[in-house]
Amino acid sequence: MPSLSDIRRRIGSVKNTRKITRAMKLVASAKLKRAKDAAMAAQPYQQTLQRVLGRVVTAVDDVQHPLLNTPSSDNNILVVYIATDRGLCGGFNNQLQKHTLRQIRQLEAAGKTVHLAVFGKKGNGFFKARELHIQDSTVDITPEQFDQLSTDLTDRLAREFGDGTYDRVYLAYSTFVSTMTQTPGFHQILPMTLQDSDDDAAGGGGDYLFEPEAQGILDDLLPRALRTTLFQAFLDKEAGEQAARMQAMDSATRNAGDLIDKLTLKYNRARQAAITKELIEIISGAQAL
Repeated sequence: MPSLSDIRRRIGSVKNTRKITRAMKLVASAKLKRAKDAAMAAQPYQQTLQRVLGRVVTAVDDVQHPLLNTPSSDNNILVVYIATDRGLCGGFNNQLQKHTLRQIRQLEAAGKTVHLAVFGKKGNGFFKARELHIQDSTVDITPEQFDQLSTDLTDRLAREFGDGTYDRVYLAYSTFVSTMTQTPGFHQILPMTLQDSDDDAAGGGGDYLFEPEAQGILDDLLPRALRTTLFQAFLDKEAGEQAARMQAMDSATRNAGDLIDKLTLKYNRARQAAITKELIEIISGAQAL
C-alpha cells in the first residue's frame, strides 16, 4: 500500500498536470475563435467561385483546359496530406490517418503508384513508419503561411500534372464542420471536375454574356479555384485542430479533477487508518501498564 507521502506527491503531480491542461484548453479556445472565423469566412467565396465556374461550363460547348484534361493512364497518384505539427488533439490525426491509409491501400491494390506530399509532422511520422513513399514534407507550419503555401502548391500541382508527372492528385484533410465535428476526407482535385450550375441546369439561370470570352475566364478561374480549395483545406485543418485540442484538454482537465478527488479520498482514509492504529497502540500500551 502506498505511503501517505507517496499519495501526497501523486496528488501534487496531478494538480500540476491539471494546471497545464487547463492552460492549453484556454489557449486552444482563443486560437479556435480566430481559426473558425477564418474557415467560415472563406467558404462563401469558394462556393460562389464554384457557381461561377458552373455557369461558364454551361455556356461553353467544348471546355478545354490543362487542369481538366483526363490523362490516358492513371498509374501515378499524388496524395496531398494535410495534418498537424503537434499532438494532444484527441483523435483528430488518428481518424484522418486511418481514412487516408485505407484509401491508399485500395489504390495500391489496384496497381497504382502512390506518392505523398505531406504537410505536418504527425502525417510525416505516420507514413514514414509504414514505409510509404513521401515525395516531400513540410513541417512547422503557421497560419500566416497558409496563403503562400496554397499559392506555391497550386503552381507546383498545375505544373506537374500538366507535364504528366502525376496522372491524378488527391487531397486528404479533415473538413471542419463544427466545434464538435471534424470529418476526414479524401477528394480528387486533379483533373478538376466541374458541374453545370444548378440554376442553369434547371432552366432558371438565364443566358450569360462573358467579358472576356468564357475560355479566358476559365483560364483565370480554374487555377484560382484549385488554390481556393487548398487554402480552405489548410483553414479547416487549423480550425479542426484547435477544436479537437480544446475538447481533449477539457476532458483531460476533468479527468484530472476526478483523479484528484479519488486520491484525496484515498489519502484521507489512509491517514485516518494511521491515526486509528496509533490510538490503538497508545491504548494498548496504557492498558499494559
